[in-house]
Amino acid sequence: MDAISDSQSERQGEALYSVQGLWCTSCALAVEAQLARMPGVSAASVHYPSATLLVQGQPPALEEARLAAAVSRLGYRLGPPEAIGDAEARLDAESRYLTLRLLMAVAFGMWTMLASLLIYAGAMPSAELDLIMAWVSGAFALPVVTYVALPFYRAGWRTTRAWRPGMDALVALGALTAVGVSLWLLARGSPEVYFDTAVMLVTLLLVGRLVETLCRHRGLRALQALHRPPAQVQRWEADAWQPCALDSVAVGDRLRVELGEALPLDGTLSDAEALLDLSPLTGESAPRRCLPGDAVAAGCRNLGAALVFEVTAPAGECRLDRLREQMWWQQARKGELQRLADRFAGWLSPLAVVLALFTLVATWLAGVPAEEAWVRALSVLVVACPCAVGLAIPLAGLAGSGQALERGVVIRDPGAFETLARIRSAAFDKTGTLTAGEPQVQVMHPAADLPESELLALAAVAARGSEHPLARAVRRYAQDAQDAGAGGELEVVQAEEVGGRGRRVSLGDGRELLLGSRAWLAEQGAATQQAGDSGESEVLLACDGALLARFTLGETALPGTTETLAELRREGLALALISGDRAPAVRRLADAVGMKAEECYAGRSPEAKAKLLAAMPQPSLYVGDGLNDVVGLATASVGVAPLGANTTVQEGASVALLKPGVAGVEVAWRLARRTRRVMRQNLVLSGIYNLLALGLAVAMPIPPLIAVLAMVASSLSVVANSARLALAGEREPEQPRQSRQVGALGTAP
Repeated sequence: MDAISDSQSERQGEALYSVQGLWCTSCALAVEAQLARMPGVSAASVHYPSATLLVQGQPPALEEARLAAAVSRLGYRLGPPEAIGDAEARLDAESRYLTLRLLMAVAFGMWTMLASLLIYAGAMPSAELDLIMAWVSGAFALPVVTYVALPFYRAGWRTTRAWRPGMDALVALGALTAVGVSLWLLARGSPEVYFDTAVMLVTLLLVGRLVETLCRHRGLRALQALHRPPAQVQRWEADAWQPCALDSVAVGDRLRVELGEALPLDGTLSDAEALLDLSPLTGESAPRRCLPGDAVAAGCRNLGAALVFEVTAPAGECRLDRLREQMWWQQARKGELQRLADRFAGWLSPLAVVLALFTLVATWLAGVPAEEAWVRALSVLVVACPCAVGLAIPLAGLAGSGQALERGVVIRDPGAFETLARIRSAAFDKTGTLTAGEPQVQVMHPAADLPESELLALAAVAARGSEHPLARAVRRYAQDAQDAGAGGELEVVQAEEVGGRGRRVSLGDGRELLLGSRAWLAEQGAATQQAGDSGESEVLLACDGALLARFTLGETALPGTTETLAELRREGLALALISGDRAPAVRRLADAVGMKAEECYAGRSPEAKAKLLAAMPQPSLYVGDGLNDVVGLATASVGVAPLGANTTVQEGASVALLKPGVAGVEVAWRLARRTRRVMRQNLVLSGIYNLLALGLAVAMPIPPLIAVLAMVASSLSVVANSARLALAGEREPEQPRQSRQVGALGTAP
């Protein structure tokens, strides 16, 4: 027992929380550093745009009370992951908070700037008036450098306490240095003050923070686009439909949804067919007919008569709720580029302080007047603010993941997002991935001299009530093909189903219908025809021992599959179709979607699939929907779960598709490449700016005001570049690369 307890205590777990009170990316790094030092915590990651914290370590160390105590020592608050509405309210409050302080900074700062401008322009007729205007400049700057700048001082103190001083520490130090130098000059009777520098530094950074907040608002819109259930629903209780709160609905309750309303929860249809609009959830343009017993998901809109369904997941546990939660988990993780940016920002702030002190001492020893030496050191502090570095990756990642979700792709892991941009091969499962996963009747072969409408009516009656996929396919085909109301006069006296083999139905007029496999009908004494093994599934219908019809069933490729695979091949990716199905079925589908014979692998076990994926050009991608695909998804560099995939597959995949088909694979791949390109652009631009600006500030005099403008311009350029990614979308197509001919298991020549 002791050994078991020891092994359990060593297991690593994960916990997701939200952090309130974050002011900037430096605050996020400070929280990470504070938690990473705690015993039992192996890693902590804070996603600043969504204020989400992901902690990894031993389960006892991940308790909320313990982590909250550590975070509160820095002045922040820890809580459970925010709901969409709470996050929106928080960002609204932050926007109002920033707007109020920005208005105060502008109102007082413009008088500070006006007084300073009069001094710089020499507009005052005497030195005494210059000195008076300098004092006026300081008086109007006082509210800005005290009340308005207070959040910078608070965040700078918190991050310094956590030994992770960042942008706010530098901003606070720069503003206070500008005020201190100005007061020192005033005491010496000099009007050459720098209150305007402190005011501009605070004001422009507030503008940048407000722009950041608006960008974070945009990141939430993709999640808000997902269905929001109503507060009240109609539940069957006490032999009547009664209104009740959504939170009080439990699994097994029956709910009623009227025409035009959206399903509030996941469930299964109870009694009658339903026509559902799945576009809010999957993007399907055509409504889908769902049969009794079919699973339905929250967010689907009822286009037919009032329907009744039985709840299978309460509020907070539906598929859309899990998607929202997956988005929060995804955003809290950090990819390779984000970790690189954090390391760069981590050593940039201490380097700036050291260089500022070096500049101060070196210029003073070189004979430069003390006030000028202080101004040179101030410029070094200002230009070194790592705001752009801290924003380079999160804003691009948030814009990219938001765009992906809007187009029906959930990116659960930023690391996989970056890997997805570099994939060289893509493999696909067949059933449920390239096909709908449900068989469809491709053709009916009549074997009796009866009208087609009568054959269809008998087939629909024989298949009614069966849960077998082939029987359900026959029923859908018969109902779609036959005239409305045909067969409605047929009365079923008794129905018996032999699991997996066939179905016997006795009609009111004395006839007996048999629907099932050829072998089962032969066992029942019914006449059958000899047929070769074409690899296709078939269902036979007989009446009183005489064969009436034979239905040939198969799987049809989902719309857009051929075009998607052709486009991926043109872009140079190696493709493969790996299936456990029989070779004839695999070849038939491959021919339909334009795949080559050497790209198809039939009859493969889960282990064989994994070996094939390991042999493909790396990094690789695999799309699969069933439990037999779990090993393959884990083997591939990026695992993708298509719409309708098994729950285990959805949890283990790095990418989930919300629309039918595999077109989302191409969408995700192209968007990942575009996002990674923007991330690298942001990181390179911000890094070059900081290094060049530091070098110039140390080597030559730069007015502090120019340093402020350069620093803010760098931050706004990163924000604008990320916003370009979010706004451009499909209007920014990539130039096609030179196509390369590659084999499914070979590398490019």
